[in-house]
Amino acid sequence: MAAEHMVDVEVLTPEGEVWSGEARQVSTRTEVGEIGILANHAPVLAALRPTELRLHISEGETKRYAQAHGWLQVYGNRARLLLEEAIPPEDLDSGTLKEQLSDAEQRLSESEEGSADHARAQKDRDRAEAFLSIAGA
Repeated sequence: MAAEHMVDVEVLTPEGEVWSGEARQVSTRTEVGEIGILANHAPVLAALRPTELRLHISEGETKRYAQAHGWLQVYGNRARLLLEEAIPPEDLDSGTLKEQLSDAEQRLSESEEGSADHARAQKDRDRAEAFLSIAGA
């Protein structure tokens, strides 16, 4: 595909770079809904929710990751995703994720609504539910 139809993409976590290169499209979920980033997309700054991140590299190749919370910045034909985690689906462990979901739901029920503990438990629950869905559980 011609370079003018590609967008430069960086996927970064606190551990470092997960993926970098050109893609035809980036598909992810923001706090307000699904978004697809194509070449020459308008500038965007958005909070990201846990979901399946899809990097459409070419007609037949798509890189997939379980994406945790983070941020998306699109500017100058470059998409940068700053994520708490980005894990290949085959590396997800359904058993561990079910335990994490159960723990998050327990903390959610025990914490006061509006508290920092409640917000963290909600965030952890959202992540565990999304990752379980991606893992196919």
